[in-house]
Amino acid sequence: LENLQPEIKELAKRLQYEVSVRGKQLGWSEKVARFHFSKNMRRIVAELYVRDNCHPFKATLLLWVQVPMWVCVSLALRNCSVGALGSAVQEQFSSGGALWFTDLTAPDSTWILPVSLGLVNLLVVEV
Repeated sequence: LENLQPEIKELAKRLQYEVSVRGKQLGWSEKVARFHFSKNMRRIVAELYVRDNCHPFKATLLLWVQVPMWVCVSLALRNCSVGALGSAVQEQFSSGGALWFTDLTAPDSTWILPVSLGLVNLLVVEV
């Protein structure tokens, strides 16, 4: 999409000129000229998306999968940590940690896990 922006801007300038010339020839009002410009611009941009196979919806497709997955995993972890699944699971979480976090039901007072997770996510985005 970003690679198409210079071409779209150039085509928009050319189309604006053509619509203004045609509008003066046919005596169109400003509103009619804007309508023809926007209609033709949408058509041109749609053709460019088809040509380069880069529809904007494809960029959001991963989001539509990740958000419901994130909500489900968050709810599952919350249910596990507050004991909604039973006391056996709660006991396993309270004694199943490692290193500095021996109790998985207690908040991380050192902030090591949230900060490291944020840094790893930043690294993934930047790479």
